[in-house]
Amino acid sequence: MSTNKLRLLNFGDPKIKTLHVTWFAFFLTFVVWFSHAPMLAYIKDVFGLSSAEIKALMILNVALTIPARIVVGTLVDKYGPRIVYSMLLVVGGGICIGFALAQTYEQLAIMRFLSGFIGAGFVIGIRMVGEWFPAKQVGVAEGIYGGWGNFGSAAGAMALPTIALMFGGEHGWRYALISIGIIAMLYGLLFYKIARNTPKGSTYFKPKKHGGLEVTSKKDFIFYILMNLPMYAALAVLAWKLSPSNIGLLDQFATYAIYVVLVVLFLVQLRAIYHVNADNLKNGVPEIQRYKFKQVAVLDVAYFVTFGSELAVVSMLPLFFLETFDGLDPVKAGLLASGFAFMNLVARPTGGHLSDTIGRRKTLSILIIGLAAGYFVLSQIDGGWWIPLAVIATMACSFFVQAGEGAVFAVVPLIQRRMTGQIAGMAGAYGNVGAVCYLTVLSFVDYSTFFMVIGASAGIVFLLVQFMDEPSGQMAEVLPDGTVQLINVD
Repeated sequence: MSTNKLRLLNFGDPKIKTLHVTWFAFFLTFVVWFSHAPMLAYIKDVFGLSSAEIKALMILNVALTIPARIVVGTLVDKYGPRIVYSMLLVVGGGICIGFALAQTYEQLAIMRFLSGFIGAGFVIGIRMVGEWFPAKQVGVAEGIYGGWGNFGSAAGAMALPTIALMFGGEHGWRYALISIGIIAMLYGLLFYKIARNTPKGSTYFKPKKHGGLEVTSKKDFIFYILMNLPMYAALAVLAWKLSPSNIGLLDQFATYAIYVVLVVLFLVQLRAIYHVNADNLKNGVPEIQRYKFKQVAVLDVAYFVTFGSELAVVSMLPLFFLETFDGLDPVKAGLLASGFAFMNLVARPTGGHLSDTIGRRKTLSILIIGLAAGYFVLSQIDGGWWIPLAVIATMACSFFVQAGEGAVFAVVPLIQRRMTGQIAGMAGAYGNVGAVCYLTVLSFVDYSTFFMVIGASAGIVFLLVQFMDEPSGQMAEVLPDGTVQLINVD
């Protein structure tokens, strides 16, 4: 892979400086979001938690991220990434400190639920990087942003236990989490000082109305509404997992109340979507400003199978190695499984680079087929495999998974500039929906079947990707004075 065109060490180039300060902001959000994971052994001992209560914390950690990515995408398009990223880091760091200071399980659960909001930080940088880089470089730039930032979860898993040991004592884990919370808050203030939404002289385009994506036809309006349903369904599944029939964190009344709230929220969103699109539905949209919503829908399902499967597999892979191979202890199993996350450093930038050079749809198609094949190989792993070969197979599969993620977000900024945050938010939310779906499947089947289900769903997504149009020509945005600006997308 070559990134020499970007000259990543040229900090005198404002766009390179912006890329570095932005991927590090994302990196910190993932350290904070997954900071509990390497500390669970300590937390379980201190609070005397059951396995069911630990599982509940893991579910709560991702629950809020689905709606948060939609909300944060809207806020980014309205207020700009500079202020939204700064606020997210400050608030997220505060929540991390709150989790570290918790004295009861209920407090732990509330703080873990709220921490899901910082998982939406990824969406913010997608819009910022898209503003600073031209179409021929945006894929690799977004890949570097996503891949290096995503590595925060693995870096936290390696560093936080060591920091806890350095502090020592029964509260070492608390001090480690407080430390990373403070760092996130300070970086949020620094980000606000040095980051800028756009290059000097460029216009930051905003949607005319807020509350939903603008669509450009009645058919796309219905399509958009239908594409929102899986997100509510995933939240309902999460509530069901916490209900008395499963983990039991919620009582029956609270479970039913959540179902009712989800229905009400969907109706409220439906009204907001209509409000945003009423004029377009009534009067139509000029040809030059139209886009096809199928472009967004294809990216949503592609991220469902790429990032959705990554989140699910990272959650279960250490246990998979531990239970599949004799003689492994939890530490060794965790180290073997960490190879899956490590591939982010090179895989996402590679996916973005390939999109810039050989085409967006072609790259996404190749990577999703590779992903499907990779998961079918993983479904064949059993105790008779040579362990290094099993690790190589997981890392090869993860390359296609994460390169596919890079390919998805190489397209997102090229659909409609003023709505990039919302489009990124919707795709990002679908990634979490995918994780919920796959982990739900895992609760009913064995590991081999789990991997085969992911591979089969990837095969379906490959067919859907063929309906995506290759971005070409120019997209049109209207300046505040009414004149139209054309932005190259190829």
